[in-house]
Amino acid sequence: MKQTLSILAIIALISITSCRKDFDTVPSFGKLEFSKDTVYLDTIFTNIGSATYNLKIYNRSNKDITIPTIQLENGNNSHYRLNVDGIAGKNFTNIDILAKDSIYVFVETTIDINSVPNPLYTDKILFDNGNNQQHVNLVTLVKDAHFIYPGRNPTNFKIDTLTLDGQATSIKGRFLTNSELTFTNTKPYVIYGYAAVPATKTLTVDAGAKIHFHANSGLIVDKDATLHVNGTLAEKVTFEGDRLEHLFSDISGQ
Repeated sequence: MKQTLSILAIIALISITSCRKDFDTVPSFGKLEFSKDTVYLDTIFTNIGSATYNLKIYNRSNKDITIPTIQLENGNNSHYRLNVDGIAGKNFTNIDILAKDSIYVFVETTIDINSVPNPLYTDKILFDNGNNQQHVNLVTLVKDAHFIYPGRNPTNFKIDTLTLDGQATSIKGRFLTNSELTFTNTKPYVIYGYAAVPATKTLTVDAGAKIHFHANSGLIVDKDATLHVNGTLAEKVTFEGDRLEHLFSDISGQ
């Protein structure tokens, strides 16, 4: 029994000492280096979350440092979200970086275009304060769009499915209404699930129109329905996914 207690005491001591912060730091002195001076989050649609982007912060000095504050310039009202060295939030205090080491900051956003005065939305990540303050710019372009998505049963909340050529299917989607049978080029269209052209109806897509599909979505033309796409060399019609960030441009299905 005594031997067992001794072993447990040793294990507890090792655990405590291994969690101890066993290095001394000095306050950041305004010499941080960054992997980029501006994080461009590319273009997103209103109320659709962006991809996650990363920023690397380097401590090139020979001293272990503590950054007193890392925060968004727009504070808690910012539309950006941060993750600093594994911690999520918008304001951070006393973040340590060892000498000749680095940490990651991850950035993402979701923006309602009606909540911002300008579709080019910007903010800054502020590192430290006073004379030692440094910053990295954040830039995102947000687009308004027409959103087409299937209905949902108000009782069981199941997403509506399509009946095509008279046969019930498990395809989640809905038929376009008469007022939706012309896709113009004034705003992009974003389709969730499957949008279907009803039998005997025609969907006309104007020159210059942009149609974007969310994951597992598409356009179906039912039996005896018609699709007219009026693109020209000067005004192309684009069908692509709804992730507009550059890193998605070569992914299958986009």
